Amino acid sequence: MTLLEPGVDPATLDTSAWGGRHAHDPTAVRDDDGTYWLFSTDAFSEGPVRAGVQVRRSTDLVTWQFHGWALPGVPSDGAAWTGAEGLWAPEVVRVGDEWRMYWSASTFGSRTSAIGLAVAPHPSGPWEDRGLVVTSRHDADGPNAIDANVVVDDDRHWLVYGSFFGGIHVLELDPATGGALDSPGPGQPAWGPGWLVARRPRSVEGAIEGAFVLPRPGGGWALVVSYDSLFSTYHVRVGVSASVTGPYVDRAGRDLRDLDADPATVGTPVLAGHRFAGGRTWLAPGHASVLTDGDVQLLVHHVRDGDDPTQHEVQVRRLVWTDDGWPLVSPQPWAGPTESTDESAWPSDVADLVGTWEVVTFEQTATSGVTASHVVEVTAAGLAGVRALGSGRFVGAWLPAGPERAPLHAVVFPSWDAVRDRAALSFTATDDTGRTVFGTRTA
Repeated sequence: MTLLEPGVDPATLDTSAWGGRHAHDPTAVRDDDGTYWLFSTDAFSEGPVRAGVQVRRSTDLVTWQFHGWALPGVPSDGAAWTGAEGLWAPEVVRVGDEWRMYWSASTFGSRTSAIGLAVAPHPSGPWEDRGLVVTSRHDADGPNAIDANVVVDDDRHWLVYGSFFGGIHVLELDPATGGALDSPGPGQPAWGPGWLVARRPRSVEGAIEGAFVLPRPGGGWALVVSYDSLFSTYHVRVGVSASVTGPYVDRAGRDLRDLDADPATVGTPVLAGHRFAGGRTWLAPGHASVLTDGDVQLLVHHVRDGDDPTQHEVQVRRLVWTDDGWPLVSPQPWAGPTESTDESAWPSDVADLVGTWEVVTFEQTATSGVTASHVVEVTAAGLAGVRALGSGRFVGAWLPAGPERAPLHAVVFPSWDAVRDRAALSFTATDDTGRTVFGTRTA
């Protein structure tokens, strides 16, 4: 990321062709008129850019128009605490008639960081600074105060935050003000840290960030979080818990705070770098948020162009839940209003699984770089023992060979094949070891 140099006029920066490009660490909301608003880090891969949180808008979550910046720059208290020249990873939530934006201020490689709050009557602004919520110091052990996510659990509000260094923590908020519950006064920050819910060992540089917690169907919570290198091996894993404050475990029952296990085996991978034959190479997807829009949930994340990793853009994918309550994501980018949101009409017959599928498998120990797709043929004879549970949910061993032959908890749904530019069935599935598979039927 390069920030605006002194003396450069922000008005000279041509954003007309940005669209969804340069959107990093994105979060999306929908206003009462049905317009979607995207907020993201002050990042631009090709030159100088001003600070203040980038804002985009869309009517379909596919085509984005750059709207401007939420703030005139880094708020003074955030700049004074951190020396930051730009803002990172904004989180925007609605509480009553007020929209709240939690921004992060920091510098690369430093734990001297701050999360602040701004409020507005509408996602388009105007945004008013309300001071700091939580801070951290590089020379003090504990979490890094960046990457905010707000969780509402009945009448209690929580801030999920943190990154490398001390891991992911949860801090309680005051629902009335949006500040930390134990803040010494309005606009004054708490010194955390709250509850530790996820952490990785120093052997992998503690590489974990960009957490997002959402409710599970039927109760409990799911933690969506990004692992590894931002520029190459970035990927998304999940864990679940009965409580917002943890503990969170993966499908194999491993605690996401486990520092003794092989760090490549903790957490269930749901999205990593991949390529379908004839399509673009998607590299390092991550820092995801989840937009709940009526009956559909969507994973909103950034991703890099495998042919030019300096280029990043926003991408939206359907998020679905298995029969036993695990969040998984579509192999295909969201295509907008043409997508089916009526789950009752999704495949409900085992025979619907027959066909030729192009599949990508995310092994827990093989999420580095890019995984290429491979073709599998699913026959009626190979579906013995597979059970259809309705609304696209299936359980059983239905992929034909290799480690993928293990019993899968799968969700099958209509999608838009971005490579062939046509409607197609897709699926996403996981097994009890934590391996994840997704793919699209091509014939």
